[in-house]
Amino acid sequence: MKYVGYCRKSTDEKEKQVLSIDQQIYELKEFALREKIEIVDFLVEKQSAKVTGRKVFGSLIERIEKGEVQGIVAWNPDRLARNSIDGGKIIYLIDEGKLLDLKFPTHWFDNTPQGKFMLSISFGQSKYYVDNLSQNVVRGLHYKLKQGTWPSLAPFGYKNDRNTRGIILEPKISKVIKISFDKFVSGEVTSIKEVQNLLTKNKIIGKFGRPITLTKVKKMLSNPFYFGLMNYGKDSVMGSHAPLVSKRNFDLVQEKLAKRDDKRPHTNIFPFTGFIKCAECGCGITAEKHFKNYPKTRGKVPYTYYRCTKKNGICNQPYINSTSIETQLRDLVGSLSLKEIWANKLLEILKKDEEKEIKFAKGELDKFSFSLTETEKKLDKLLEGYLEELVDSQNYQQKKKELLGVKQSVQEKIALVRKKGTYWVEPMRAFLNEAVATAKIAHENNNCTLLSQSAKKVGSNYLLED
Repeated sequence: MKYVGYCRKSTDEKEKQVLSIDQQIYELKEFALREKIEIVDFLVEKQSAKVTGRKVFGSLIERIEKGEVQGIVAWNPDRLARNSIDGGKIIYLIDEGKLLDLKFPTHWFDNTPQGKFMLSISFGQSKYYVDNLSQNVVRGLHYKLKQGTWPSLAPFGYKNDRNTRGIILEPKISKVIKISFDKFVSGEVTSIKEVQNLLTKNKIIGKFGRPITLTKVKKMLSNPFYFGLMNYGKDSVMGSHAPLVSKRNFDLVQEKLAKRDDKRPHTNIFPFTGFIKCAECGCGITAEKHFKNYPKTRGKVPYTYYRCTKKNGICNQPYINSTSIETQLRDLVGSLSLKEIWANKLLEILKKDEEKEIKFAKGELDKFSFSLTETEKKLDKLLEGYLEELVDSQNYQQKKKELLGVKQSVQEKIALVRKKGTYWVEPMRAFLNEAVATAKIAHENNNCTLLSQSAKKVGSNYLLED
């Protein structure tokens, strides 16, 4: 009778008690000498047996069906199968008389009804071990999640801490991620490509020295983990890790991502496109760069002209050079700016108003605290309804996610009131400072990009006409 030695060690299961491949081969050879059996070949596989589809095991079954071998030698029945289908194949081949014998150094088997019964029990125990192990791992991960600790590999910007079994900030990367969110909110960065360039500029790159992929950058900007909410499977839990951004800033970034229209990068950058429309037909404004050669003086000189895209058909509006648009925008932005002396007086008034509002903050804190308490009560009632099977799993998870977002938002409002006393003071202060900065931008030269950004801030619905 010809036997095949089958050796397997899983690479994705923590089976530390199982012998290595080399040890299994050695033990099977020693066993074959003692039992005086002929092993014609050794088949080696490094794959889990908890699911079907093992290629080496499949080739072994084919050889048995063809009659090339009649017996199998393995260290233990769990090396052959940890699922009911593969175990059933072995027993079926024994019933058909194609597989005549099985040999195990650690397990007794005889080709009798009792022997097959004991073999099926061994396969069942192997399957139970895998199922139970998987269940225990899932249970452990969910328990860790409920404690506010991320149970998996740390997201981008964080790293796993071996000492606390939790996650901590990765100083360099987390700092740049925070800057990326802040610049996206302020408008300094408007596209995923620009965020990618910011990461690359700070030497945060991917594998093989290449820039972080745009897909990963978008995933980073859309991950609620950075404001504290952990989404793992179907669960949503507020984590105990240090957040990188506020819920408010995260929501603002999501709004901008939803509205964005990333375009392929262009070689030419025209600062006055994207926010001006044609007054005649309502189409957008595009730009073209032309060159004129002055061989005896300045050589090849570029000139930029703006015109209507004419996507709606015929439009009679002519070209206009960039200098003309720049002059008009400088006049407009300058007229809407604020002198520094006026801004300082307004800031003094603002400071007095802030002091008054701080006194009013106590009432606001009481209101938000009440809202927070009510939200927590709703979460408790929602959980009770779920446990009593009054709410199905899908609705429970959806409503829980909404309430957790409300809770986080209220907590941030409470923190802001405690810090500032009110919400409008800081934006007003920023507006006054921006108005002063706008005046400087309007009077400087060679700053068309900044001029364009200021024009977008102080106005909208710009129309271009002859």
